[in-house]
Amino acid sequence: MRPLSAPQLLSLWEYGLVQPPWQRALSLLAAALPDSPLEELANLPLGQRDAYLLALRENLFGPRLTSLAACPACGEQLELSFSVADIQSGSLPGSDGEPAGEQDGLLTVSSDGYQVSFRLPNSLDLAEIAGLSEPEQARLYLLERCLISAEDKGAVCAAADLPAPVTRLIAERMASADPQGDVQIALTCPSCSHQWQVAFDPLSFLWVEISAWSQRILREVHLLAQAYGWRETDILALSPRRRQAYLQMVMGSS
Repeated sequence: MRPLSAPQLLSLWEYGLVQPPWQRALSLLAAALPDSPLEELANLPLGQRDAYLLALRENLFGPRLTSLAACPACGEQLELSFSVADIQSGSLPGSDGEPAGEQDGLLTVSSDGYQVSFRLPNSLDLAEIAGLSEPEQARLYLLERCLISAEDKGAVCAAADLPAPVTRLIAERMASADPQGDVQIALTCPSCSHQWQVAFDPLSFLWVEISAWSQRILREVHLLAQAYGWRETDILALSPRRRQAYLQMVMGSS
């Protein structure tokens, strides 16, 4: 995975402001994995995609993550602190940090005469359901896209004809095959002892951090450009330590 420079990350944030989340994820990974074709990245199962996003997050901001969560029972604010390793379900595919290439990815379930084969959802599937406002409609369309074949006692059937127990089995099989795609963090409230789980979305978390970083960098560029007349490219080319040293002198003289 290639480190991203300050100008690269700032450009990714700028373009990402008008991109849907699934496209932001692909833009970030395409920049960090330039030797991987975009089509290959787009077809990664979502858990593998998120594993690469976690690796990118660690590369950019370090292994520690902090966040806040509100207890649903009493409203108490909890401060969360954990590491990337704590929420990684396994090593990244490929020994060199690059996607391992196309894999079979065929999954199957059998229940009550139903024989179903399917694949894991990817970023292209998210793009297709992004405009659907009804959750049930989105789930059905996602299942239709991932379905490879389905039979009821030998007769071909559609995704909409599968009974709820079978669709639950499909969801469970997807989760077990791609655990990084649904990370749940177990929490206990110190005030009321209520226990619950919160979902962790690597893309949303990383994007909030990139946005905060970008706003800070823009303020630094503004102050140094105003003080010294430097161009943005020259300021971003400075190391973070040197940039902070100049900022301290500017702030000390104001």
